[in-house]
Amino acid sequence: MTTVSATGIFSERAIRRARLGSGLVIFIFVLLHLSNHALGLISLDAADKARGLFLAIWRNPVGTAVFYSSVLIHMTLVLRAIYMRRSLVMPKGETAQIALGLLIPLLLIDHVIGTRVAHELYGYIDDYETIVTMQWIRSPSTGMRQALAVLAVWIHGCIGIHFWLRYRPWYIDLTPLLLALAILVPVLSLLGFVQMGRTLADPSYQLTINPYEQSVNAHYVSDPEVRGQIATVRAGLYGAFSASLLLVVAARARRRMKERLDQVAVHYPGGEVIRVPRGFTVLEASRLGGLPHYSVCGGKGQCSTCRVQILGDYENLPPPDKMEQTTLKRIKAGPDVRLACQLRPNADITVAPLLVPAVEPTLPPNSQETSPGRERDIAVLFVDIRHFTTLTETRLPFDVVFLLNRYFAIIGKAVEQAGGRLDKFIGDGAMALFGLNTAPDEACRQALSAAAAIVAGIDKLAAELADELTLPLRIAIGIHTGPAVVGTMGYGRVRSMTAIGDTVNVASRLETAAKEFEAAVVISEPVANLSGADLAGIESREISVRGRALPLKVYVIPREKAAEPLEGKD
Repeated sequence: MTTVSATGIFSERAIRRARLGSGLVIFIFVLLHLSNHALGLISLDAADKARGLFLAIWRNPVGTAVFYSSVLIHMTLVLRAIYMRRSLVMPKGETAQIALGLLIPLLLIDHVIGTRVAHELYGYIDDYETIVTMQWIRSPSTGMRQALAVLAVWIHGCIGIHFWLRYRPWYIDLTPLLLALAILVPVLSLLGFVQMGRTLADPSYQLTINPYEQSVNAHYVSDPEVRGQIATVRAGLYGAFSASLLLVVAARARRRMKERLDQVAVHYPGGEVIRVPRGFTVLEASRLGGLPHYSVCGGKGQCSTCRVQILGDYENLPPPDKMEQTTLKRIKAGPDVRLACQLRPNADITVAPLLVPAVEPTLPPNSQETSPGRERDIAVLFVDIRHFTTLTETRLPFDVVFLLNRYFAIIGKAVEQAGGRLDKFIGDGAMALFGLNTAPDEACRQALSAAAAIVAGIDKLAAELADELTLPLRIAIGIHTGPAVVGTMGYGRVRSMTAIGDTVNVASRLETAAKEFEAAVVISEPVANLSGADLAGIESREISVRGRALPLKVYVIPREKAAEPLEGKD
């Protein structure tokens, strides 16, 4: 059973990689082709010269085989994906991608026939002069159709690239640049086409057209036998695509008829009951029934945001496959927790989604949308003033506000200069996150740098206020690193990006430990290892942490050593 499951996972991954790889080949082809069009803004001659390089890449035997095999593979796998989908209810982005993908062949088959096919079979000269003349002067409607094709192909490809990259840590930073390129490429391409069309429409340019080229292409246009053969090729391509699409639709309809006779009921905590054909996933049932259900990865089993708790008998359900087992093991899920996107119940079932989207129909305008977040490896820093109540019990409220504002300014400046993000202030404490856009090792170094700056700044403030305070001003800092779910949380306008998870809880525990040990900073062993800090002469201890069976090794840094950054190991 395990072997079959692993083989199935391997096959699905191989199919996804084939679809992605073939899509990337097509996207590169389109990017180069549109960039070639954009050179028409310089001149028609510049576009034709660049076309020579484009043809050298794609009209040789290797380039031809790679491109057209990629087109065939991509279209086949798209049709397969449409058939494999149990429900066509899906997010808007996926709907747009599929709809555009099915529209593209209908918009481009004539163009392919009029360029590559005609060139290969009849020696038709399909340079920019010929094609733009046809689409700008002789048949403007064809030109409009090609403009729509450019937009459809480009948007389809950009959606696919976005779905592929959206969970990469660096993608957020590059989004503005990539969005600008995504807008500029088709716009410049269409402007280049318009400029070439205006050039060719000039009567003075018509006198310079090559008569040999005119005669060769005129034979292709006027020969009835050639036109009949081209019509046969056109009918064959349109017919093959239409037949493939109709075959998928018919196969889905046939499967649907069978499934109506064999359904299971999915029960939800709110009393909703959704009946779906056997073989549907719980996530597909939620979508089909219009129930909100998180699935950050799009139902690919690569996150755990769609997970549900099985209320009732879970032992007789189909066992999780290797991919689902890996995800469930990573989050230390109990035996009654499953991924909704992977679980295909074989009998009636009752489930409770564990990450439930809040239904907020009356959100204030301009409020930030709540995000389910995603897991990242980050470093978390907690800082707190020791003996704060004793320090402030005899002071006036406005004096306390003044002290806290000075204290918070030191923390905020130190965190920002180190490259972190100040998450929140909690009373006289604060929480900061590092590694939202950097690697874990760099995040740990940033957290240590911020801690040193905070200790130094507080020492300076303590010296300044020494005569006014009843006790010396001291702080306690705890730093830990590990996975945490980072996302935008809250309600209405009161929303902010924050982190939750065991890593945050442990960092808070280390800040408490710093108070217990009368130390300035306590860091966990993972922070020490990732940062490469030189901890020679620094005391290490083991502390117990709630929820952990084994003690955690920590390093206790006294105040006299905490104000200077810990140098990395050689």
